[in-house]
Amino acid sequence: MKVIQLHQKNNTALIKKAAKGKRDAQHMLFEIHAPKMLSVCRYYIKDIQHAESVMLTGFFKAFTHMKTFKNEGSFEGWLRRIMVRESISFLRQQKHVEFSVEDEVVHQEQYNNVESQIEVAQIQQIIDELPEGYKMVFVMYAIEGYKHSEIGELLNISEGTSKSQLFKARQMLQKKIKDINTTSYGTN
Repeated sequence: MKVIQLHQKNNTALIKKAAKGKRDAQHMLFEIHAPKMLSVCRYYIKDIQHAESVMLTGFFKAFTHMKTFKNEGSFEGWLRRIMVRESISFLRQQKHVEFSVEDEVVHQEQYNNVESQIEVAQIQQIIDELPEGYKMVFVMYAIEGYKHSEIGELLNISEGTSKSQLFKARQMLQKKIKDINTTSYGTN
């Protein structure tokens, strides 16, 4: 327990120094959080160079707005929200995001019925192959833990559209995983 408190005190001190524009503190925060933040950006953005660029933009915004962080939640969570918003902004600028306009009613179901021996890299590749709208909603809901109302607000879509996009993304992912398993095990 004391180790966590000590780490939190050091993190708080780093954050305070970084908020005052101390480059060494900003660099240390970057070194600590960059790997996780790059993976957050990578969830949304297929190309690693673009993901890195978005991450750097996110850190720049975080460091220029450090005074808005009130130590009420975790710094990592605050930083993560910045990265998600920057990733969404990047995708909008690239005009790769399309959402199907139908707001069909979707039943909330669990899709854990597909057993697979797929590697993590393969899963990321399958997620990358989703249409951007499906991918963004899937990542925000299933990986980041956003609620449909929050997703709708961030993406300027209705809650129903968010649910529909998630449902369709899950269907596509399930089919792709099933196809890979069928091909891998030769049970075509």
